[in-house]
Amino acid sequence: MARINLDHIRHAYSPAARAAGDYALKEVHHEWDDGGAYALLGPSGCGKTTLLNIISGLLHPSDGRIEFDGVDVTNLPTAARNIAQVFQFPVVYDTMTVYDNLAFPLRNRHVPEDQVNKRVNEILDMIDLQPMARKQAQGLTADQKQKISLGRGLVRSDVNAILFDEPLTVIDPHMKWVLRSQLKRLHRQSGFTMVYVTHDQTEALTFADKVVVMYDGQIVQIGTPAELFERPSHTFVGYFIGSPGMNVMPAKVSGATAVIGDQTINLPGAPKLSGQSKIELGVRPEFVRLGREGMPVSIAKVEDIGRQKIVRARFADQSLSIVVSEDADIPADPRITFVPEGLGIFADSWRVGMEG
Repeated sequence: MARINLDHIRHAYSPAARAAGDYALKEVHHEWDDGGAYALLGPSGCGKTTLLNIISGLLHPSDGRIEFDGVDVTNLPTAARNIAQVFQFPVVYDTMTVYDNLAFPLRNRHVPEDQVNKRVNEILDMIDLQPMARKQAQGLTADQKQKISLGRGLVRSDVNAILFDEPLTVIDPHMKWVLRSQLKRLHRQSGFTMVYVTHDQTEALTFADKVVVMYDGQIVQIGTPAELFERPSHTFVGYFIGSPGMNVMPAKVSGATAVIGDQTINLPGAPKLSGQSKIELGVRPEFVRLGREGMPVSIAKVEDIGRQKIVRARFADQSLSIVVSEDADIPADPRITFVPEGLGIFADSWRVGMEG
């Protein structure tokens, strides 16, 4: 396992790149702990697969260095980095059996056959392919082949890191849940450094100890699922994580109050602002209280999603989502209040601290 240090990494697919906008991956400068489980989360095109391929050695960064346990591996090929990588679509040896596909990385390193058999059978049980061990991979379904790819990435116990690039895309929904749980358990048991790329917030939040949220070629926040939910550092994190996402509304701020339209909201402190051009107030739907007291709202519709209801409303001429319990009454004259601890002020999309 390895501690991964990304030392001012940048990457552009054009050799003529000069300005920040020319880079698919803007400057990344972070250190990831040995044995950590990380998810790179973000929409398509945000740079997460580019970063993963730089870690694996499939791409050489335009700028910066990458280190494993303090050793510079920037110029080392993939084979010399001792990593395992699982790709979005199945990569298997069709002419081999399922068993031999999993055994291949171990046999290639001259692991004794009794150890090969023990480890392969452990992985076969984990990915639920034991009954198919002696079948050729060629005749299996796409999700079964992808389970072989996952198993081959997990079978070695000596890797510096295991990298997953959207590995559950072709897996059926129930098996996705099962495999996510199994990967999480394996991480706890083995202590592998794992990096998991996905655009699915559920996959990221259930797998990772720390989620690395990427947007427009840069890392905008690294945190636990609770930190990302309760205290997003960027408006993108707020509305990308959560369902529905954070309410973000333009605001005017004076001292410890914010004004939205004709409504004044007391903040838990005075934001530290210094001439930024765009000021917004962010509040998650879970931190909006719907009742008969407070500021008026008009309700457009109510979506019953089982254990909760999502109320879509207008507040001070802004769209507002509110999460209430399934059995909550919707008042005829609805009004709202905000939980003070759930309020955040964002200047040019970045969260600012508050005094007091």
